[in-house]
Amino acid sequence: MRTMTGPAASRRVIGIDLGGTKLAAGVVSGDLVVHHRAHRFSRGADQNEILDRLVEVVDELKLQNDGEAPIEAVGMGIPCLLDYANGRAVNTVNLPIKDLPIRDIMNERLGLPVAIDNDGNVAALAEQRFGAARGKRDVLLLTLGTGVGGGIVLDGRIFRGSTGSGAELGHMTTLADGPPCQGNCPNRGCLETLISGTAMAREAKAIAERDADSAFARELAEGRDITGATVTELAADGDLDARAVLEQVGRYLGAGLVSLTNIFNPEAIVIGGGAAAAGDLLLATAREHLDEHGLTPNKDLVELRPAHFGAEAGMVGAAALAFTECLGEPLEER
Repeated sequence: MRTMTGPAASRRVIGIDLGGTKLAAGVVSGDLVVHHRAHRFSRGADQNEILDRLVEVVDELKLQNDGEAPIEAVGMGIPCLLDYANGRAVNTVNLPIKDLPIRDIMNERLGLPVAIDNDGNVAALAEQRFGAARGKRDVLLLTLGTGVGGGIVLDGRIFRGSTGSGAELGHMTTLADGPPCQGNCPNRGCLETLISGTAMAREAKAIAERDADSAFARELAEGRDITGATVTELAADGDLDARAVLEQVGRYLGAGLVSLTNIFNPEAIVIGGGAAAAGDLLLATAREHLDEHGLTPNKDLVELRPAHFGAEAGMVGAAALAFTECLGEPLEER
């Protein structure tokens, strides 16, 4: 992997991945080493609180980085439909952000150059150039978290659509008349509402209501909330209900992969985000569904890979964006 070498490799930026419920940030150098990390929760925050937390996390990282190479820029990945050219967050599904000139606001509040892109785009950038899909030119990425983020790389370049709000892969209708989508999405049966961590938790809670003796019911009885991570942990321990939830999610993921593979004919599809921690318990079922229902030769050519950077793909990709757009130091694949 070639990122930067020599003095340029020691330059530092902050990469921020803003999700539907949490914010992850890190100080990243040109060789893609994450030197310091900071986290915040974004659940329940209004627009002004989210902006304040972004400033807080940058200030925290500056303190951690004090005395080391200076922070020169900030890159942000945000789960929103974006007016990319103007750095404006037009609309978000899982956060209370709407028609916000976030790049200019953060540039003024931080006193640093700021680059903004969709969170799925920056995660795809990281994985295609430096991670699980390194060396591939046509790559899709799905991040499974509170919602489902998407990123598309075609012929080595991020595809953003006409204004920057394309690649919303999580809002592809997968089940007609399925469950209502979450947040501000008016649709039903979106891929997001079937395979996200939120979807896993919903199915697990339904089992708990039906079966008071289930492991999920015991979790609730003991005062613990059920999340996608809970489902993954119980499935790894062999719980049959949890494995059934992951199998169902895997089938829906597979259905989404069939459509994406038939449309884009990618070389690789990378699966990331917290819910992807289920690994083969989820991906094996998805692969089986793709093999059974996808078109030849597309289904035979595509490689399904877990994200190399895991939950930090968005952070690393946002940092790479800052190096490229703010500092004129494009990080490139080998």
